[in-house]
Amino acid sequence: MANDHDAGYRFLFSAPELVRDLIIGFVPDEWLRSLDYSTLEKVPGSYVSEDLRSRADDIVWRVRVGGEWVYLYLLIEFQSSVDKYMALRMMVYVGLLYQDLIRRGEVLADGRLPPVLPIVLYNGSQRWSAVTDIGSLIPPVPGLLEQFRPRLQYLLIDENAYTDSELASLRNLVAAVFRIERPVSPSAIGALLGLLDEWLVERPDLRRMFAVWIRATLMRKAEYRILLPRIDDLQEMKLMLADRLEEWAHAYKAEGKAEGKAEGKAEGKAEGKAEGKAEGEALALQKLLRRRFATVPAHVVAKISAASIEQLDTWLDQVLDARSLDEIFGPDGS
Repeated sequence: MANDHDAGYRFLFSAPELVRDLIIGFVPDEWLRSLDYSTLEKVPGSYVSEDLRSRADDIVWRVRVGGEWVYLYLLIEFQSSVDKYMALRMMVYVGLLYQDLIRRGEVLADGRLPPVLPIVLYNGSQRWSAVTDIGSLIPPVPGLLEQFRPRLQYLLIDENAYTDSELASLRNLVAAVFRIERPVSPSAIGALLGLLDEWLVERPDLRRMFAVWIRATLMRKAEYRILLPRIDDLQEMKLMLADRLEEWAHAYKAEGKAEGKAEGKAEGKAEGKAEGKAEGEALALQKLLRRRFATVPAHVVAKISAASIEQLDTWLDQVLDARSLDEIFGPDGS
């Protein structure tokens, strides 16, 4: 299912380090964990079947096994809702992948097909309930026909199956992703940012990737309800969230007051939420300005207090790059 979550995960798992940590941390097989994941290569994941209908896998990687280029193909499908017929989808995807390998001449030396590990990575709110074997979707029958009931399983990795303490015990990028996906406190997110900042100190590319994904995740999830300017660095993200802790708490408080006073009136409730969000944005902007420029003149504070949410968002986007208050608000705040 194409949605923001799937797109975000495709973005993250375009990095081989994430695929490596997914296998090492969450696939219960010692042989797979022992492979050399420095040989990971991303391969095309979109195929056209023989009747010319396009079908797309989410992401496909291959890894070298042994001293020869004998590939184990890792087919990963991202899912944020339970799909009763996922086993059928994965069987189709594996078949299309094999067809494409044959077409490209990438079979084994003796003509056999390389092994494929089909993985479904699920982070929906409910536990996964669909069967993981295509054969379980077909009722058993007596006699000869039973021998021809298809068999193909996929490996399910359900984020809900792991406790936060289990994930916290792993020095693993994917475990950090799972923890950030869950509705946690602002301080817990700050701690996770600190871990990622430490783990990726020599990987500016992954630092940027995680900063972009975390910002999108915090803004997408209703549990967080927080707005952030464009940030592409983990340290800036950590600083921004530290400045937003008070805003975050304030937003929840303002929303609760608005709901209590509205007494079920939709219009009043919406207005109260908007006012609380604007107050939080204004507070966060003033804190950032003081952090950047030490003092904020009274005329700038007055301008911020009277601004719309849209204008506040624009200023928040500008504050990290601006060299002076004038660049944001104009001369004398005009």
